Amino acid sequence: MIFPVDNIVPLIPQKPPFVMVSKLLSVNEQTTCSSFIIKTDNVFVKNNQFQEAGLLENIAQTAALGVGYIATMEHKSVNRGYIGAVKDLKVFSLPKAGDEIITETSIENRIFDVTVISGMVWLGEQLIAQCEMKVFAVNE
Repeated sequence: MIFPVDNIVPLIPQKPPFVMVSKLLSVNEQTTCSSFIIKTDNVFVKNNQFQEAGLLENIAQTAALGVGYIATMEHKSVNRGYIGAVKDLKVFSLPKAGDEIITETSIENRIFDVTVISGMVWLGEQLIAQCEMKVFAVNE
Protein backbone atom coordinates (compact mmCIF):
# COMPACT_ATOMS: atom_id res chain seq x y z
CA MET A 1 0.00 0.00 0.00
CA ILE A 2 1.20 3.50 -0.77
CA PHE A 3 1.12 6.20 1.90
CA PRO A 4 -0.81 8.25 2.76
CA VAL A 5 -3.82 5.98 3.21
CA ASP A 6 -7.05 7.98 2.96
CA ASN A 7 -9.61 5.21 3.55
CA ILE A 8 -8.88 4.63 7.23
CA VAL A 9 -12.34 3.62 8.52
CA PRO A 10 -11.83 -0.12 7.82
CA LEU A 11 -8.53 0.05 9.76
CA ILE A 12 -9.96 1.26 13.08
CA PRO A 13 -12.78 -0.01 15.27
CA GLN A 14 -14.35 3.47 15.63
CA LYS A 15 -16.97 4.61 13.16
CA PRO A 16 -18.25 8.07 12.18
CA PRO A 17 -18.98 10.44 13.79
CA PHE A 18 -16.41 9.26 16.34
CA VAL A 19 -13.41 9.04 13.98
CA MET A 20 -10.54 11.30 15.08
CA VAL A 21 -8.00 10.47 12.33
CA SER A 22 -8.14 11.39 8.62
CA LYS A 23 -5.09 9.78 7.00
CA LEU A 24 -2.45 7.21 7.81
CA LEU A 25 0.84 8.88 6.90
CA SER A 26 3.27 6.12 7.90
CA VAL A 27 3.50 2.99 10.02
CA ASN A 28 6.02 0.38 11.11
CA GLU A 29 6.15 -2.10 13.99
CA GLN A 30 6.90 0.65 16.55
CA THR A 31 5.62 3.98 15.23
CA THR A 32 2.47 5.30 13.56
CA CYS A 33 1.90 8.76 12.13
CA SER A 34 -1.53 10.16 11.19
CA SER A 35 -3.12 13.43 10.18
CA PHE A 36 -6.49 14.76 11.20
CA ILE A 37 -8.41 17.70 9.78
CA ILE A 38 -10.71 19.03 12.51
CA LYS A 39 -14.20 19.77 11.25
CA THR A 40 -16.50 22.32 12.87
CA ASP A 41 -19.16 19.67 13.59
CA ASN A 42 -16.73 17.37 15.42
CA VAL A 43 -18.13 16.12 18.76
CA PHE A 44 -15.03 17.46 20.55
CA VAL A 45 -15.15 20.98 19.08
CA LYS A 46 -16.42 23.58 21.53
CA ASN A 47 -16.22 27.32 20.86
CA ASN A 48 -14.31 26.51 17.65
CA GLN A 49 -11.54 24.68 19.58
CA PHE A 50 -10.76 20.96 19.59
CA GLN A 51 -10.86 19.93 23.25
CA GLU A 52 -8.38 17.92 25.34
CA ALA A 53 -10.56 14.79 25.20
CA GLY A 54 -10.40 14.96 21.41
CA LEU A 55 -6.61 15.13 21.51
CA LEU A 56 -6.51 12.04 23.74
CA GLU A 57 -8.87 10.17 21.43
CA ASN A 58 -6.78 11.25 18.44
CA ILE A 59 -3.66 9.77 20.06
CA ALA A 60 -5.45 6.51 20.88
CA GLN A 61 -6.93 6.23 17.39
CA THR A 62 -3.55 6.90 15.79
CA ALA A 63 -2.14 3.93 17.71
CA ALA A 64 -5.21 1.85 16.72
CA LEU A 65 -4.75 2.88 13.09
CA GLY A 66 -1.22 1.48 13.03
CA VAL A 67 -2.29 -1.79 14.66
CA GLY A 68 -5.28 -2.04 12.31
CA TYR A 69 -3.15 -1.43 9.24
CA ILE A 70 -0.69 -4.15 10.23
CA ALA A 71 -3.55 -6.56 11.05
CA THR A 72 -5.16 -5.88 7.67
CA MET A 73 -1.87 -6.47 5.84
CA GLU A 74 -1.62 -9.81 7.69
CA HIS A 75 -5.27 -10.64 6.78
CA LYS A 76 -6.36 -10.51 10.43
CA SER A 77 -9.36 -8.77 11.96
CA VAL A 78 -9.13 -5.28 13.45
CA ASN A 79 -9.62 -5.60 17.21
CA ARG A 80 -11.01 -3.03 19.61
CA GLY A 81 -8.97 -1.44 22.35
CA TYR A 82 -9.68 0.75 25.35
CA ILE A 83 -7.72 3.52 27.01
CA GLY A 84 -6.83 2.16 30.43
CA ALA A 85 -4.70 4.97 31.79
CA VAL A 86 -3.20 8.28 30.75
CA LYS A 87 0.02 9.52 32.29
CA ASP A 88 1.84 12.84 32.06
CA LEU A 89 -0.70 14.53 29.79
CA LYS A 90 0.53 17.95 28.72
CA VAL A 91 -1.62 20.16 26.51
CA PHE A 92 0.26 23.26 25.38
CA SER A 93 -2.49 24.67 23.13
CA LEU A 94 -5.77 23.63 21.53
CA PRO A 95 -6.14 23.51 17.75
CA LYS A 96 -9.11 25.14 16.05
CA ALA A 97 -11.73 23.79 13.68
CA GLY A 98 -10.18 23.70 10.21
CA ASP A 99 -6.68 22.94 11.51
CA GLU A 100 -4.78 19.82 10.46
CA ILE A 101 -2.90 18.11 13.26
CA ILE A 102 -0.19 15.48 12.86
CA THR A 103 0.03 12.78 15.51
CA GLU A 104 2.80 10.29 16.15
CA THR A 105 2.56 7.34 18.50
CA SER A 106 5.35 5.00 19.52
CA ILE A 107 5.04 1.68 21.30
CA GLU A 108 7.07 1.86 24.51
CA ASN A 109 6.17 -1.53 25.96
CA ARG A 110 3.81 -4.43 25.30
CA ILE A 111 2.79 -6.92 28.00
CA PHE A 112 0.10 -9.47 27.10
CA ASP A 113 -2.93 -7.44 25.95
CA VAL A 114 -1.66 -4.12 27.34
CA THR A 115 0.35 -1.73 25.20
CA VAL A 116 2.05 1.38 26.58
CA ILE A 117 2.36 4.09 23.96
CA SER A 118 3.71 7.60 23.90
CA GLY A 119 1.92 10.13 21.74
CA MET A 120 2.74 13.59 20.43
CA VAL A 121 0.40 15.92 18.57
CA TRP A 122 1.74 18.66 16.31
CA LEU A 123 0.15 21.69 14.70
CA GLY A 124 2.65 22.70 12.07
CA GLU A 125 6.01 22.89 13.82
CA GLN A 126 4.45 23.35 17.27
CA LEU A 127 4.05 20.48 19.73
CA ILE A 128 0.57 21.01 21.17
CA ALA A 129 0.04 17.86 23.28
CA GLN A 130 1.81 14.77 24.55
CA CYS A 131 1.18 11.88 26.91
CA GLU A 132 1.80 8.27 27.73
CA MET A 133 -1.17 5.94 27.45
CA LYS A 134 -1.98 2.33 28.39
CA VAL A 135 -4.25 0.70 25.85
CA PHE A 136 -5.98 -2.61 26.56
CA ALA A 137 -6.65 -4.79 23.51
CA VAL A 138 -9.81 -6.87 23.26
CA ASN A 139 -9.30 -10.05 21.25
CA GLU A 140 -12.53 -10.94 19.50
